[in-house]
Amino acid sequence: MMLIRLLIFFLLILVLPTFFIYRKYISKMSNRVVKLLFWLPTLLIIIVMAYILISYEPSPRSIRVLANFIIFFLCYTVPQILFTLMILFMMLFHKITGLKINGEYIGGAIAIIALGYIIYGGTYGKRDFQVREVTTTFRKLPPEFNGYKIVQISDLHSGSWTDKGKALSKVVRIVNKQNPDLIVFTGDLVNNLAYEVTPFMKILSGLKAKDGVYSVLGNHDYSPYVKWNSEKAKKENMDELKSYEAQMGWRLLNNENVKLRKGNDSIALIGVENSGRPPFPDYGNLPKALKGTGKMFKVLLSHDPTHWRREVLPKSDVNLMLSGHTHNMQTSIFGFSPAKFVYDEYDGLYSQGDRKLFVNIGLGYVMFPLRIGARPEITVITLSDGKGKR
Repeated sequence: MMLIRLLIFFLLILVLPTFFIYRKYISKMSNRVVKLLFWLPTLLIIIVMAYILISYEPSPRSIRVLANFIIFFLCYTVPQILFTLMILFMMLFHKITGLKINGEYIGGAIAIIALGYIIYGGTYGKRDFQVREVTTTFRKLPPEFNGYKIVQISDLHSGSWTDKGKALSKVVRIVNKQNPDLIVFTGDLVNNLAYEVTPFMKILSGLKAKDGVYSVLGNHDYSPYVKWNSEKAKKENMDELKSYEAQMGWRLLNNENVKLRKGNDSIALIGVENSGRPPFPDYGNLPKALKGTGKMFKVLLSHDPTHWRREVLPKSDVNLMLSGHTHNMQTSIFGFSPAKFVYDEYDGLYSQGDRKLFVNIGLGYVMFPLRIGARPEITVITLSDGKGKR
């Protein structure tokens, strides 16, 4: 259903600007061959859309076919849309003011710039990993954990990667270079199926931290976008994913916690299953996950940042929550992301008194195989009590 809605939307944004440009410019030409050729790319795109709709299945191959189509589609349609909007704006401007400005040159320049952005985002941008360093201060932090370094990664979407692990090998090298005390992964290891991660298990097992690697599940890890023949098959897929994480040396926290100790002090690391608002799955059980943590300093791993306001703030005393999920919509232009229209918290550090949330915008990509401005992220979070380094 989601794919059908996406393709209908694509059809509209393909046909409307194409028809406008045809009526305003191409239809006035006398050469019939040029007129027919103008519609050829649109016809080919519609044929490919029909093929994808008929043949799509939630496998890495189908996802890559869809991803490649989306890149081509955006390269063709976005410049046309921006050009059309500029011409329409100039026509309205002329009608209101009486001044006539040649919008074709401005629209053409904007279209070319947009095309460059899309090509960059679909090639280099999605592999342009950034290390974001954040120091968070807590009055209640146990002294031994002052300066404690947590590296957070999220939203790997392993089924989207096509470079035989080169990019993820780079990620592992960058992470290990930070010499972290702890590594956490906040969900969405795969797009749909557990086996997507198998080509990268050896690489990801190379992540090393003094206190280990811990993870939680994200919405995609439950494979909700797959039409399973039975609940048994769905469960087997989930069991495989859990097994793969264990084989990589990751400790999956499913509504549970562990105690991390340094000297005479300890903190609680808590992990919940995905707790999302509709249409995303909600399997999180925060009371169960908190059991036995008492008044300890608490770090919570929860994939969906909406969990913070829905339950974590009003119903717990968690000090720091680490999330992912949003991808910052994989787009941030001059600091603006459409994610702000969907999420209250979608990128970076947020505070409510002495309690904090950090939203990592992810390493991978899903559906749209590009990142424009919203660079894939490795977060280095240093805990501080505000009294100086350890």
